[in-house]
Amino acid sequence: MRVLLVEDEKKLSAAICTLLKRERFETDAVYNGTDGLDYALTGLYDALILDVMLPGMDGFSVLKSLRREGVHTPVLMLTARGDLEDRVRGLDYGADYYLPKPFEKEELIACLRAITRRKDETVIRKLSFGDIELSEKDGKLLCVRSGQSVKLGAKEYQLLELFLRNAGQILPKETLIERVWGLENEAEYNNLEVYVSFLRKKLTFVDSKVKIRVARGLGYSLEEEA
Repeated sequence: MRVLLVEDEKKLSAAICTLLKRERFETDAVYNGTDGLDYALTGLYDALILDVMLPGMDGFSVLKSLRREGVHTPVLMLTARGDLEDRVRGLDYGADYYLPKPFEKEELIACLRAITRRKDETVIRKLSFGDIELSEKDGKLLCVRSGQSVKLGAKEYQLLELFLRNAGQILPKETLIERVWGLENEAEYNNLEVYVSFLRKKLTFVDSKVKIRVARGLGYSLEEEA
């Protein structure tokens, strides 16, 4: 799952990024509202953590612009401003949750999971396709037919999660690279091919009938073997 963090306090931003990484959220961080809006409009993110007091463009303006553009990414407002008027304003503009600072790290993670679960409760609750399941709790790939499981690395987990959310659909290589490695990462196509190879080997290891197919010139798709 990929999260965009828009927070101008760089020490707090770094701490949140470390926390999210530990919880297996891939995170991109920007430090002003203008960049936050530009990044969020790409549609690459599963959730947005948005501060209110930002340079360039405040969080309320960012949120209002996103909703006006039809972007429905779940948004967690994160700010020191805890007045009722501000909370109501944020929710009216389309925020999914309003968390005042200071906050407990467990509360932040719980709120983030709650707003993403609301987006697609069935998919978040049980990521599965064919005879495989992906465990959010321990990062394991399980074949329910054979009972075999294997631990996935961080990139393998993110890549398989993306395949499972779009099972049966061809995902272009560019989309996979952007969603797993980020917009500003210089990952090349051979990096993607390496991780697809890793996943294929692990699907074989657990004796799954699910395969990652390549559509030459188009991309990859997750398919169930007949």
